[in-house]
Amino acid sequence: MTSQGKWSAAIGAGVCASLVMLWSSAVGLKDGEAVVTAAPEVLYAPEDKPADRLVALYEGARHSIYIATYGLTYPPVVKALVAAKKRGVDVRVITDRGKLDDHNQRAALDTLRLAGVPIKINRHDGLMHMKQVVVDDQVNTSGSMNQTSSAALYNDERLDILRDAASTQRAKEKFLKMWADHTRYEDWR
Repeated sequence: MTSQGKWSAAIGAGVCASLVMLWSSAVGLKDGEAVVTAAPEVLYAPEDKPADRLVALYEGARHSIYIATYGLTYPPVVKALVAAKKRGVDVRVITDRGKLDDHNQRAALDTLRLAGVPIKINRHDGLMHMKQVVVDDQVNTSGSMNQTSSAALYNDERLDILRDAASTQRAKEKFLKMWADHTRYEDWR
């Protein structure tokens, strides 16, 4: 084999090894079976308009929307959640009791409550500071972004949209655990 042929073979082997490493990083193991997970969709505010992406997720929801967020004031989000509830989607919200002092937060929660969306607030001394959504057991979100007008229009924020079964199931379990915890959370109104 010529030196050029050896060089080509080495490059080919390196490319193959790199592809295997990339593939391996996208695969998790569960009970001995390979599970392929999709790469997260990473959005930055304000330039990527992540709040509008949330609105689109809510508009496409068919079964459930579980939200745990510190702040919720963005009118398009509130409108999309009310519409989802009217379509028969199980919409639930957990938020922080300290944010009830915010006039915009209180107005948004009043609108949701009047539409029949159940809302819980924390009773514990710490903040309910999560920014998490689970939609239809198919997708979950995380990041720094509250669902507020400031986050949507002005702040530097990040929203990660994850479409893998394992993290979505874990996010749903955490939400439902919080929802059922009557010591740390209570119904709002």
